[in-house]
Amino acid sequence: MLGDYRCLTAIDLCDEEPNNQPMIEMKTKFTYTGIRVKDLKKSAEFYTQVLGMKETGRSKIEQNKGEVVNLASEEGGPVLELNYYEKGSRFDAEYVVGEGVDHLAFQVDNLDKAILEAGKAGFPMVLEMKTKTSRWMYIQDPNGIFIELFA
Repeated sequence: MLGDYRCLTAIDLCDEEPNNQPMIEMKTKFTYTGIRVKDLKKSAEFYTQVLGMKETGRSKIEQNKGEVVNLASEEGGPVLELNYYEKGSRFDAEYVVGEGVDHLAFQVDNLDKAILEAGKAGFPMVLEMKTKTSRWMYIQDPNGIFIELFA
């Protein structure tokens, strides 16, 4: 089912009459996050072997000389799309860590155990954050993207 989100035009936010202009209403459902990766094999291994995601699909896209791997943590859950572009593709660009992706977050049962397991797999904690009521840690995937782990 799509979430019921209302997008308001600038005129709807003014104190003046809206001049009978219709409000824009949009129903949306978040479906996936796509990230560009520099090594598809290493990236897919990280997300499946370290974070336990399952591969739900893989395809080559000849039109843009790309390859896509879709991953999910659970049936019907959010999808992470790994995008790789071959040299010569118009989408192949110098890799910049994150390219607008701040971080991806994964809930775990036991934060300390998860950090130990990630470290043993070669992905040590790079940052720990604490507030009065919560604690979370970051590791980085093979592309340098920050991965938040929290319990």
